[in-house]
Order: sequence, then structure tokens, then C-alpha cells
Amino acid sequence: MLTVGLTALSALPAMAQQAGDPVRTLVILAQPQAAAPQEFQAAEMVAEAWKQLGLQVQVRALPSQQFNQIVWYERQRWDATTWQMVGRPERSDPDELTYNLFVGANAANGYNFVGYLNPEYDRLAQAQREELDITKRKAVLIEAQELINRDQPYGFMVHPKNLIAYNATVWDDSTMKVQAGIGVRNFWTWIGLKPKGAQKDVILNSTATPTNLSPFNIAGAQGSWAAELVWDRLMRIGPDGLPQPWAAETVTRPTTTTVELTLRAGMKWHDGTPVTIDDAIFSLEAPGYGDKSPMYKPFVGNIAKVETIGPMSLRITLKRPDAAFLVSSLSKLNLASRKIWAPIFEDLKNKPETAETIMEKLPVGSGPFKFVSVKLNEQIVLEANPDHWAKPLINRWIMRITPNIEASLGAMKSGELNVLADYTGDPELLMALPKSNPNIKIADALDMGIRFIAYNERRQPFGDVAFRRAISAAIDRDAIAADAYGGAAVASNSWVSPALAFWAAPGIAKRVPGGTVAAAKQMLKDAGYVLVNGRLHYPVGVKETTAAYQ
Repeated sequence: MLTVGLTALSALPAMAQQAGDPVRTLVILAQPQAAAPQEFQAAEMVAEAWKQLGLQVQVRALPSQQFNQIVWYERQRWDATTWQMVGRPERSDPDELTYNLFVGANAANGYNFVGYLNPEYDRLAQAQREELDITKRKAVLIEAQELINRDQPYGFMVHPKNLIAYNATVWDDSTMKVQAGIGVRNFWTWIGLKPKGAQKDVILNSTATPTNLSPFNIAGAQGSWAAELVWDRLMRIGPDGLPQPWAAETVTRPTTTTVELTLRAGMKWHDGTPVTIDDAIFSLEAPGYGDKSPMYKPFVGNIAKVETIGPMSLRITLKRPDAAFLVSSLSKLNLASRKIWAPIFEDLKNKPETAETIMEKLPVGSGPFKFVSVKLNEQIVLEANPDHWAKPLINRWIMRITPNIEASLGAMKSGELNVLADYTGDPELLMALPKSNPNIKIADALDMGIRFIAYNERRQPFGDVAFRRAISAAIDRDAIAADAYGGAAVASNSWVSPALAFWAAPGIAKRVPGGTVAAAKQMLKDAGYVLVNGRLHYPVGVKETTAAYQ
């Protein structure tokens, strides 16, 4: 027995010599369990799956603002993170996410925050943007989805279902608008919602603190709910998912590379000054000024020039045809006051900061609601703009920042909230609410958004496509949808949700390379990774040169 034991022990150094360094402990960042229990549990499930591959993995919870700061602005620091791309109206065309998430030009400080670099993908992303034949464009988008399936820059997890609770004694639910891929929590509901009685304030919750509120910051899911009510856009996506004129009274496309529009007369900023054609031109040009608006720069990258063709009319000339321009650009860009923002951009020229970090004390827009007070960690209060052509029927829109899901649920039960707009807890608890309180109703819809684990490809081993494919194969998406999301989600393996059925690659959620833990182990072995005493090591000769996350 002693001889056998010594033989086994002596074999360990030999095995280690046939392998590279052990893979360091990997850290998956997540928001706290109390604020985002579904995503936190999903992260833990992913970590457990990776441990079966011989990896040492930790899930590290961070407060919302610190979490966003590290992931977005300290891109060399983290290994992997839970993340989400929420359903927004302008994402009803897949171009925005197709182009922004994975194109190499957006890796430094744009939406390609994982640092995925693949010229083949870049070509497809550009091709789908320029292809005006919808059938041919769909084929290119399917090819792009298959390429991402091959390379696995994300560990896609689920497309969630939006579950919204509301007090039906306060609100006329026949005036709630269902928007494709979003549900009833949308712009059209808030401007058309009809009160049934004396209560005319929408009081809703947010589980996360918005990082900023400005026309040049895409401020996460909850921040965007407020922002789209305060800042007008030249076009908006209607409830049917199609773009329609908004601040622009008319929009035409005389050629494949020109767009002409006429601005609606009589518009005013919330400070009382008129909205001018110069403001519209500035709003289209400012995101392209240097690197000072990285979030919005991709949406104006195809604009060659903007010129006036009348007192309230302008022409946009594009560098090349753009199938999604009305959706992904004109329905995305906020109208910003030149008087307020031009000096800010000028001041930023020789500074490291960007416009997305700047926030006015009380931001000024021209939309159907205006800011009354902003306390980012507590509450955001908007009131209806009486001078807007689409004046809302409600008086105020109040978003209370309540990171704890149980507290939000309790506030809905007690009547402190009359809309539970942001629920990430156990779906069964929410669905049971109407049984104990018949005044409460539930609306649900499959979201066009995604929840995923982002792999930081700047840090090994995530730069190795074979490693990414293997760790993605180990993720049990159906189990995450069933257990972490309580059935209120469907498995994902693409940024294009089944809610956008026309554009989604058929059956792609079931075609993750490998698809099981056993297959993942074999994939790692085939790629040269070695298990030594249960610990995963790099292929022979590969050193661990990346510092552990601190």
C-alpha cells in the first residue's frame, strides 16, 4: 500500500511538467443578491458548472455603481461579469446590438466592452447594415449569429420575461400599450395612461441606481426609462415596433443615402427657449466629435454631413446605405440643447472625461415630462410638460430607488407603489399577488433583451476561443431559466431574442458548441488544457501572466 501511494505521489510532478501553469482563480462579478437575485443565482450556477471543469471560481457581488464603474471603465481589471442588454424600442431592429456589441471599433470604450476582435464579424455587421433587401439582410444576420455561436464571446444565458404588476383600481389598463419585445412598461404607456380617480401620479420602483441622466449617456435600463420621457427624439419606435416621426413632423428618404426631415414647429426646451433646427443638427453631429460620446458615436458614424434645406428642415447625407438608420439612429439619438451642451463639449476637448460623465444639476430636455428633482440613490421625480404636443394624462412619474426586491414587493402590497416596474425576484411570489390583493394585476411579455456572462477577452484564458467555447458549453441555460428565473425566461444563445422572431436564428439556443459539462471537459482536453489533481492548467508551456482580480 505504501509503495502504491508513493508511486501516485511521484507521478504528480511528472503530470505538472506536461502542463502549463494552473489557471488562476477566476472571478465573476455580479450585483448583490438582494438587488438582482435572479442574476446572482445564475452567476452561482455558472460558477458551479465551471468548477466541474477544474476551475477555481468566485462570484463577487458589488454595489451597482461600483459594479458599473469597474466593468465599463476599468476594462483591464475584471475576468467575467453578469451583464444585461435590456429591451429598448430602438432595438426592435437588431442592428444596434449587432453592430455595437461585437464590432472591433467599439472595443476601446464603446459597447464591445469584452474586447471581441474578429474582422470576419465586422464585415458581416457592416454588410447587414448596408443591405436594403430584407430577405438578403436576414440571411446576413443569421450568418452573423452563427459566427458568434462559433466564437462565444459571451456566455449567453436567457431572454427574460417582463413581469409588471399594477394597481387596476388606480389605472385604466385599457390605456396600457403593449410594445413588441418590451411589454407594457414603455414610453407609450406612460404618456397615454389614464387615471381612474384622484391618484394621478405613477409611483414605480427601480432596483438599480441610474449612473447618470443626460442626453449623451445610455444610462442603463432604469435610467433610460426616465431619459426617454425627458428628451425628445426625431423619431420613435411605435407600439408596433416600427419607426414613426416624433419631433420630426415628416421624414422622407429621397435616395438610399439621404434622409430629409422637417422639425415640428413650436417645440420648447424645458427652460422655455425654442428648439431650433440648429439644435437638431447639433444633436446629430455632437456624438461624432472626437471620442467624447463613445456610447452614441456608433449611431452617427455613417453620417457624412447634415445641412439645412429650410427654416425647419434638414438633409442628412449618409456615407453608405443604411437599412436601420431610422430605427437605430433617428429613433435612438436624443435632442440636446446646443446652448447647454456645445460649451460642455468644447470644455472637454483637452480633458480625459467624456460627455457621458457630465450631468446637469437639473437636466433640461424638451420631452413630454420634465425633471422636478433628481436624487440618484433615492428618487427621481418627473412632472408632465403642459406645453408638449403629447401632454401625458398623469401628473407625475416618480421612480423610487429600492434595491431590495422584498421591500419593493412589500411596497406594492401596501399601496406605496402603484406600479411594480422592476421585479427580479421569485416569479411565483409576484404571480400570487392578485390572489391576496385582487386590485393588483400582472402583465407579462417576452423581452427582446438578454442576460449573459461577459468574458473579458483582454485577460487570458478568455482570449482563447477554445476555452470560451468550453466554458459556454458547460452552462445549463434551461436550468438557469427554470431555477434562477423561476420559468420567467427562455434559454438564450444569441443577442437576437425570439421576441424578434423574423431576425432570430432558428433553434440557435439548442446549438451551443458541445452543450454539456462532459463535452466541455473534452473540448478543454482537445485544446491542450490539462487537469492536475483536479485543477485546470493551461496547455504545456503557457504561463499565467494575468493578475488575479482584486
